[in-house]
Amino acid sequence: MEAINHATSVYIDSWMGPRDPRVRGWFLLDNYPPTFLLTLMYLVIVWIGPKYMNNRQPFSCRGILVIYNLGLTLLSFYMFYELVMGVWQGGYNFFCQDTHSAGEADTKIVHVLWWYYFSKLIEFMDTFFFILRKNNHQITVLHVYHHASMLNIWWFVMNWVPCGHSYFGATLNSFIHVLMYSYYGLSAIPAMRPYLWWKKYITQGQLIQFVLTMFQTVCAVIWPCGFPMGWLYFQICYMITLIVLFSNFYIQTYNKKGASRRKEHQNGSAVSMNGHSNGVSGVSSETVKHRKHRGD
Repeated sequence: MEAINHATSVYIDSWMGPRDPRVRGWFLLDNYPPTFLLTLMYLVIVWIGPKYMNNRQPFSCRGILVIYNLGLTLLSFYMFYELVMGVWQGGYNFFCQDTHSAGEADTKIVHVLWWYYFSKLIEFMDTFFFILRKNNHQITVLHVYHHASMLNIWWFVMNWVPCGHSYFGATLNSFIHVLMYSYYGLSAIPAMRPYLWWKKYITQGQLIQFVLTMFQTVCAVIWPCGFPMGWLYFQICYMITLIVLFSNFYIQTYNKKGASRRKEHQNGSAVSMNGHSNGVSGVSSETVKHRKHRGD
């Protein structure tokens, strides 16, 4: 393990500079293998879990889902608030901000971003709940790629660039997660589903987040301030992959389904006035809406 960690550090040091000493000794940050092994365990469960549940009844998980999503909503709000306050306190520059330029504000940002890194481990539970509830259609390539990559990326962020220009994407993402996890927490309560209208806008918000993060990263390339260029180039590439994957998800989930519904209506197969369609009675639009894939 020590050899792997040393080799990783030497390689990253070559294009990002030395590791940041401010996070030395912090939980999960000293060595990379634990983060890698946790990700590997996640991927194994994603592969084996649906096979294990194949001949078993799905679990409801309703009560724990409400608690889980409420907890992540509160954690996301805490991170968003603290990041905004830290950026304001340190007078962070939108276009470029070095990692050693704002004193106590940098220290505040580092502590909040550790929680952001750790939240990516907690969010593995999103997938595990899908498996337990047998919602395997929601375990998409986008979903697994996003969850598995974020934990690993943020381990490197915390060790080399744990503040400064790294704040922006985490701040936006924390805000989006307030909206997202509040939606999924409330949607676990059947009586609340008719009043939940903002799911479509969550995906739009995620796409706006990725575009803004890429724009802000490009600004630091154009007007450098000492923030490692290697990380900026990597983040631009990663944002492009997310924009492509989330755009494809949005088109598949909303645009094509909307076009399909319009076509069915034109062909006379829309739901009739007595509430029956294709021999299925009593299926509400809220229920259908609730079954749409998640884009996180």
